[in-house]
Amino acid sequence: MSWPALRVGQGVDVHAFSADPARRLVLGGVVIEDGTPGLVGHSDADVVAHAIGDALLGAAGLGDLGRHFPESDPAWAGADSVDLLAHIVRLVAGAGWAPVNVDCTVVAERPRLAPHVVLMGERLTAALGAPAHVKATRAEGLGALGRTEGIGCLAVALVGPVAAEDGQVGR
Repeated sequence: MSWPALRVGQGVDVHAFSADPARRLVLGGVVIEDGTPGLVGHSDADVVAHAIGDALLGAAGLGDLGRHFPESDPAWAGADSVDLLAHIVRLVAGAGWAPVNVDCTVVAERPRLAPHVVLMGERLTAALGAPAHVKATRAEGLGALGRTEGIGCLAVALVGPVAAEDGQVGR
């Protein structure tokens, strides 16, 4: 059977706000310094990078973030999630795939993300070697995210076969 030349993966991540006043809020590789608390997590808890990482791993058939970066492994404590994302891109390439593009939506009542989404996209694009688009929305007061208990992100990634000559997506 012949498989398609493109694959899609989806990723979802949610983290609660931390009670630690020293915890930084990192989203899409950008530190948000507006007084919003950071997120609980083993690494830097960047829900945007985590959702994208899961989407890429899923598209390449490589499992999920927890399989590659378990919370039980002290090596990942406090890790920069954009560095983890770059590592995931290498894993995906090792499986014969490369990112074509990524799209994600951050769900948060706070902080206001509109001033940050362009920089997030730029940082993620650099890590992926492919276009990354970040959008933000609110949960409109509904559920845990609407009650400002944390932040979530949904991501979709498209991957294509790696061209042997340059490591980029084959055309």
